[in-house]
Amino acid sequence: MKYIFGPVNSRRLGLSLGIDLVSFKTCSLNCIYCECGKTTALTSSREEYVPTSDVLSEIEQVLSPGPELDVVTFSGSGEPTLHRDIGVIINYIKDTFPRYRVAVLTNGTMLWKQEVRQALVRADVVVPSLDAVSEEVFTRMLRPAPGISAEKTVAGLIEFSRHYRGSLIIEVFIVPGINDSEEELGKIKDACMQVNPSLVQLNKLDRPGAEDWITRAANGRLSEIRDYFKPLPVEIIGEPGASPEVKGDYFDVVQRVLSTLKRRPSTVDDLEKTLGLRRVEVVKIIDELTRKGLISSETMERGVFYRVVEQ
Repeated sequence: MKYIFGPVNSRRLGLSLGIDLVSFKTCSLNCIYCECGKTTALTSSREEYVPTSDVLSEIEQVLSPGPELDVVTFSGSGEPTLHRDIGVIINYIKDTFPRYRVAVLTNGTMLWKQEVRQALVRADVVVPSLDAVSEEVFTRMLRPAPGISAEKTVAGLIEFSRHYRGSLIIEVFIVPGINDSEEELGKIKDACMQVNPSLVQLNKLDRPGAEDWITRAANGRLSEIRDYFKPLPVEIIGEPGASPEVKGDYFDVVQRVLSTLKRRPSTVDDLEKTLGLRRVEVVKIIDELTRKGLISSETMERGVFYRVVEQ
């Protein structure tokens, strides 16, 4: 599969089958904390980045047998709403496989466009980011493509919330010293109050970011921010739980490990949990991929993270 990956055990959504609609690191932002690395194609242009017909074919193959999943999630290595046919693909899933919930993880920067808001209306869950409201912090932290601004992003999110009837979850990624000042948090909270989301989720650095100088928010600080955001419903994103054991032949399992590492740096523990594999299997595959030069490693506070080496 080129465009479908997983299933993985998402920290937020449960057992999730991923759909990746753009070429690697095609995004409207170049966030300093991005776990996929620096954006290589910074753009706000909506195009058919990968063939819609091929994506629909893969969805048919994977969902027709009726796998047990909590959700089908548009996410991956870039901004999914940049794909001009994301609405077509969402409608196909909802019409053909109505048993599955659909989620969209988005940076929210394209919601100022009416066609994007309309494209997401049938998704069961939409999770836009709102990391900054002032233009200065927005630019420093998110490094947007030309034509993208904090003002447009906030206005689009508020407008989307007025018509969307699914579960709207706002993610706020906290980077100490960047967007955690009293002034910026106050602006983010005010915007969230206007949106009135189902939930606000506070996130922190969990894997290697695009810039190695950023630091991880302390749990105590996240608890303070959670309390500050009340009366909004707020939670701190936790660690992934264990996935059901996933079967497959060795080649298939190796490809699933590579597909996961391409989109999110992971530790051995992460791969064991998210892919439902035995630890001995993960270690064996990691050793093999390392010997072949297909993956690299980086040590962080939570352990050794592996990622695919771009050829």
